[in-house]
Parts: sequence; structure tokens; C-alpha cells
Amino acid sequence: MKFLILLRLWNLSIVLRGVSLFGRNLIMIQSLDLQAFILRSRVLKLYRQALRISGRAPAHSRAELRREIRQEMEKNRDCNDKQRIRFLISEGLERLKGLDEMLDMQGH
Repeated sequence: MKFLILLRLWNLSIVLRGVSLFGRNLIMIQSLDLQAFILRSRVLKLYRQALRISGRAPAHSRAELRREIRQEMEKNRDCNDKQRIRFLISEGLERLKGLDEMLDMQGH
């Protein structure tokens, strides 16, 4: 039997979903306020842009570049400070712009 429990915690709704049959694990999903949702979409957009640009890199360095991008994202995954997230996004955009320009100069 499936169940759904909604809990109100500060300004965030926490939704717990699970299946009670045979002691299966619960899955916790945290909904975001509008500002957090927008920041999350900006981070994901930055990640997609970085992966697209990394596809233009020379074949011998492409995998390493993608690994580096993923590491940077994972390093800051648990950051909840919205001001810090905004800073990281702007820093990422600057670094991405530099990479894009470098690849353009090299003809990739």
C-alpha cells in the first residue's frame, strides 16, 4: 500500500513517499521555494552548457574536462547558501566563457 505524508517545515514542504510492503525504503523529496527553484535551473543550465562546450574540446582531453566539470559540480552540491550559489554560478559562467573563447581560438 502506497502512502503520502506531507509535512510543513518552515517555508518548505517535505514530501515523503514510500511503499509499506515488505519494508521498502522511503524516498525523501524536498520541494523548493521559487527562488531556490530558479537558482537550481540556472545551475543545471550552466552544467548543460559546460558539457556542450566540452564536446568541442580535442578528443584526447574531452573526458578529463568532463570529469573536471562534474567534480566542480559535485564539490558544491550541498551548498544551501543562495548568495554563495549565485557567486558560484557567475564564476562558472566566467570560466565557461574563457574556455569557449580558448576553444574558438584553437579552431575547435
